[in-house]
Amino acid sequence: MAQRFDAIVIGTGQSGPPLAVRLGKSGRKTAVIERASFGGTCVNVGCTPTKAYVACARAAHVARHAADFGVQIGTGAPPGDVRVDLAFVKARKERIIGASRDGVEQWLRHAPNVTVFKGHARFTGAHAVRVAAHDGAQVDLEAPEIFINTGTRALIPAIPGVETIRYETNSTLLALEQLPEHLAICGGSYVALEFAQMFRRFGSRVTVLVRGQRVLAREDEDYSRAVQDVLAREGVDFRFGAEPRSVAPLDGQAGVRIALDSGPLDVSHLLFATGRLPNTDDLGLEAAGIERDAHGLIAVDGQLRTRVEGIWALGDVNGRGAFTHTSYDDFQIVAANLLDGKARSADTRIPAYAVFVDPPLARVGMSEREVRERGKPALIATMPMSRVGRARERGETDGFMKALVDPQTQRILGAAIFGIEGDEAIHTFIDTMTADAPYTTLQYAMHIHPTVSELVPTLLDGLKPLE
Repeated sequence: MAQRFDAIVIGTGQSGPPLAVRLGKSGRKTAVIERASFGGTCVNVGCTPTKAYVACARAAHVARHAADFGVQIGTGAPPGDVRVDLAFVKARKERIIGASRDGVEQWLRHAPNVTVFKGHARFTGAHAVRVAAHDGAQVDLEAPEIFINTGTRALIPAIPGVETIRYETNSTLLALEQLPEHLAICGGSYVALEFAQMFRRFGSRVTVLVRGQRVLAREDEDYSRAVQDVLAREGVDFRFGAEPRSVAPLDGQAGVRIALDSGPLDVSHLLFATGRLPNTDDLGLEAAGIERDAHGLIAVDGQLRTRVEGIWALGDVNGRGAFTHTSYDDFQIVAANLLDGKARSADTRIPAYAVFVDPPLARVGMSEREVRERGKPALIATMPMSRVGRARERGETDGFMKALVDPQTQRILGAAIFGIEGDEAIHTFIDTMTADAPYTTLQYAMHIHPTVSELVPTLLDGLKPLE
């Protein structure tokens, strides 16, 4: 006989745990199901571990350039003689994610009205779920409200020979304890570039294989070129129009031979960073009457409800953002509408994200290309980071800022910052846009000196018509 609950939450990424706790506090008897590691992608193989690696890579980079600041390391050691202990880096990462993962699990296990089930969940009906534990035991659950938060996994392209080689994903690359001698990365977007710079700074030779003619194809070309220039200067090799025709193991040695139109490329390690697949193919969604699109995503409305009454889809599986912060905002939207009597919608959410290369590229709202495509008058302002005192003082003047404004409404259409601490300074734009305030609110604000944000009003002083 099935156990009855008021609500079931499947998955413990960024949406699931806080929603389960709120549901429990509301008096609902709530079940939470996790088949693997608590905390989902972000905590275990995404943001938390990769940003821990980024921090280690930056430490190595700063150490190599210490002499630029008059700092001498060791006795007579050349500035570039910095070695990274990847096993130590991994162990540090494991401590960080372990604390986060354990924290999420304990939070759920001690939350009122919340029961945790470990195992794989599959729908057996619109409001019925069967949980298969790793030891073979099964338990059936029923609830009128079910929330899907199962995240994504790395997409492996269908390249001839891929089944014959050892390849890496964002998950497996973080398990290495020896530095790759030569790491090839298929992909030219966020994950690819973060790993490229990271492992180059660790000391690996890195080659990025980009199918198109530039990295970060979604971004304005000036930003993508600027990011590429920074990474190339650090020694990352880029090959464009480079789509692998086949892959094969190297004869008599570990490694991979990649067949390209330009000729073979032999590497010690190959990372696929070519996209993500939603974890929706093994949930038995058909039993619940839930359809997936061609990409495996679950369609939802602005309140994140599926087409089946009483079932919601949150986080990466709904195609509404695929970031940790959008997933958490999904929780806030559902909780506000379901528990607080509010009327929030993902349809009005302003897109915002960052690429955590160093320096970071952060964006909110529309790009310049998108503003031009709308065919309406607009204002634009740009400013090089070399004008920012914080950047000059730190010796990190790469990048620039850009802002776009609607001259009729005076509302900010979009902004981007590629530069030191741009991932923090962008929030001045995010907050102003969320408040639906005119750009003059930000332009006239008094910011603290010396910071990156203090130059945002100066940037807006330079607005001019977009030609």
